Amino acid sequence: MAPSAVTKHDPAMDLWAAWRRAQHTSQVLCRVQQRLETRIISNTGIQVLTPGEITKQPTQVVAPEGVRQYAVAQEAEVLAMTEALKLQDALPEVAALSLAGILAKLEVIVGADRDIGDPTDFPWPHLASVLTDLKAIAGDLPPYESDRSTTRADVARHLKQATQLVEAVQTGEAADHIRQKCDIVRGNNRLSKTG
Repeated sequence: MAPSAVTKHDPAMDLWAAWRRAQHTSQVLCRVQQRLETRIISNTGIQVLTPGEITKQPTQVVAPEGVRQYAVAQEAEVLAMTEALKLQDALPEVAALSLAGILAKLEVIVGADRDIGDPTDFPWPHLASVLTDLKAIAGDLPPYESDRSTTRADVARHLKQATQLVEAVQTGEAADHIRQKCDIVRGNNRLSKTG
């Protein structure tokens, strides 16, 4: 589909582009998180049993920093997916100004069906068929081309936010742990004074 002046200024096209970008970023972060998860799973510190013997080489245990990196990557993926979901939620509020805008809105709806329990139920196949028909009549949307620098910036933004969240949780857990210890000490002091 050749971009026209209306298509270039269609808010539905802008939303579609932002949604594709958020989807792509979440997929990149998912791969990062999966690589870290694989390292954690394959590096348990448990000696490997082979027929008749235990390996003499102990495997390395994942350092706490590796577990923290995994938690950050997992949270960053959630943040990116949340951004995509917010764009999906905004879809009804955005008016399409062109046939391409309508196609873009349907792309978001049909593209979101991966998150639905059973995408073979009504109305998902029906919406997909409408999208196919519209593309046959009007032409396809321009292909999504990710820009590496934009993707890196998005990934870095989500990782920074996730790091802040994980640090806040860890700080809160540490504070709770200290409060619990103080409560135990106070309780022991009361017992010793009354005993």
